[in-house]
Amino acid sequence: MLNSKAGKSILSWLTALLVLVSLVLVSVRLLLFPWFTQVEYHMPGFPDDRFGFTLEQRLEYSALAVEYLVNDAGISFLGDLRFPEGETAPAPSCQPSDDCTQLFNDRELQHMLDVKNTVKAAMWVLNGSLLLLLGLGFWAWRGGWSASFQHGLERGGWLTVIVIVSILLLVVLAFNVIFVAFHQVFFQAGTWTFPTSDTLIRLFPERFWQDTFLAVVLLAGGMGAVLALVMRKARR
Repeated sequence: MLNSKAGKSILSWLTALLVLVSLVLVSVRLLLFPWFTQVEYHMPGFPDDRFGFTLEQRLEYSALAVEYLVNDAGISFLGDLRFPEGETAPAPSCQPSDDCTQLFNDRELQHMLDVKNTVKAAMWVLNGSLLLLLGLGFWAWRGGWSASFQHGLERGGWLTVIVIVSILLLVVLAFNVIFVAFHQVFFQAGTWTFPTSDTLIRLFPERFWQDTFLAVVLLAGGMGAVLALVMRKARR
């Protein structure tokens, strides 16, 4: 199969698809470090919390929320958090039957658990994609089809740019459509919408998610373009 033109083409395109998946998920992982919320909250025009969180509180609580997504802790990591003494969740988040001192209510905790599971699955896909790319690279080197592998890397870079530019247009022209579609794919209906008074919305308003999508687009697209140009030069 590898000695045939068709076989090498298939492996080259498989390499390209793995590059696309890897670059997008690497970009997502980069945003799951504390630097992103630090930058985001200091962006010009980022909305204040109209229910009273200070910048310092938002930075502290958002950092804990993001840390939960990538650590091995159970949901009690967030469930045990409380508002500062004397403060409670504002209405309508705070109902008579609720423990209004909880920083995150039960619906928010369930959603964060769902998000953590999604992130964990995405990281497994990322690790698998990178291992497959390494395996294909070694196979290409040993099997004498390095040129096809390098062509696949270049294709993957350009493919990432094309896909990312398409997503960028959707984000700019119809962010709400892509945001809703994303959640409908990964989460059950009714589990990912919250009142504006809930802590998750106070920490991560719509502006945060617009910038997050744009950051993924810029990171993945930039890495794709660099990879494609480097591979094009290497193949000459």
